[in-house]
Amino acid sequence: MGLAAGVAMPDQLIAIASDHAGVDLKAVLRAELEATGREVIDLGPSGDGPVDYPDYAEALAQAIESGRAEKGVLICGSGIGMSIAVNRSRAVRGALCHDEEAARLARAHNDANVIALGARRVSEETARRCLQAFLDTDFEGGRHKARVAKLS
Repeated sequence: MGLAAGVAMPDQLIAIASDHAGVDLKAVLRAELEATGREVIDLGPSGDGPVDYPDYAEALAQAIESGRAEKGVLICGSGIGMSIAVNRSRAVRGALCHDEEAARLARAHNDANVIALGARRVSEETARRCLQAFLDTDFEGGRHKARVAKLS
């Protein structure tokens, strides 16, 4: 089951970036996003040579801060480094997810606008399901709204 099964949202701009450990999974998820009609801003890298993950997390955070992208996807070996780095920006609410439920709750309760995935921690299929849950879930608001406001 891929993202193409979800509802296409062609006006939703998604930024995607990785480090060297996440390049292959990034390519898979980018193709899935594009298949749904979403515009994807690929912030790199394009090869699998060693890179520093904070540089790519910063580029993605800047894309969200500037309004160039609405949501983001970050991938490194564990997902931990990317999630730490991207959350330095007050415009970002990044969530490290290892399963669909975490991705759904990140959106529903935390209004996360970035999902971080660990290419060495989740299978390609699990990453697809996490991304689909992340994109298909709306923020619930309500009791969560005031809590999320404290983050920004």
